[in-house]
Amino acid sequence: MDEKNTKINYYQKSQIEIDKIVREGKRPTIALHACCGPCSTYPLEFLAPFFDITILYPNSNIYPSEEYFRRLNELKKYIEIFNKENGYSVKLVEFEYKNEEFNKKLEIYKDEPEGGKRCFLCFTLRMDEAYKYADGLGFDYFTTVMTISRQKNSQVLNKIGEELSAKYKTKYFYSDFKKKNGINRSYELRRKYNLYNQQYCGCVYSYAHYLKKIEGTKEN
Repeated sequence: MDEKNTKINYYQKSQIEIDKIVREGKRPTIALHACCGPCSTYPLEFLAPFFDITILYPNSNIYPSEEYFRRLNELKKYIEIFNKENGYSVKLVEFEYKNEEFNKKLEIYKDEPEGGKRCFLCFTLRMDEAYKYADGLGFDYFTTVMTISRQKNSQVLNKIGEELSAKYKTKYFYSDFKKKNGINRSYELRRKYNLYNQQYCGCVYSYAHYLKKIEGTKEN
């Protein structure tokens, strides 16, 4: 069967779930895994009218530590702006930064290309850490902002979320935030608030790839 014909419309699934929530007259809680401020822009705008949001920041993959805290501080900046301008009370939970420990888990796939097995493991580890926390506190839903990115496969991310949901009581919220002009709205918000936009995904391996790319550009 053609792979294109097997793809699931996760944007449609998110709309079906939201319609159900609206019909029931509920405002559930959702734990939103976020990797940075820019990627949180449109997902917050999309979810806030229907959910009480708590953002979770478990991103020990990010290297070096200066980059980790720069992204965290940019996320804090945007949450403050978003709450003030829209009258919401989005909260943020910071997780302990354990980069060396995280890198040891990724090392088995250190020679994998970007977007391969290493990235799949990285997504799974971070989403699982956040999902476990959300479930422990009894959140109604869990999801991730990462489906906003053009560099990340929403089919893969939602499959990870679906598989993790079998371990927990908290329901997984399917998403494809980049769809229906979401990615363009995200870029618009990034420019409007002058948000720092990182140049590589995060881990030490993607950082090395980024530096190599820069050197290659200089040589040319």
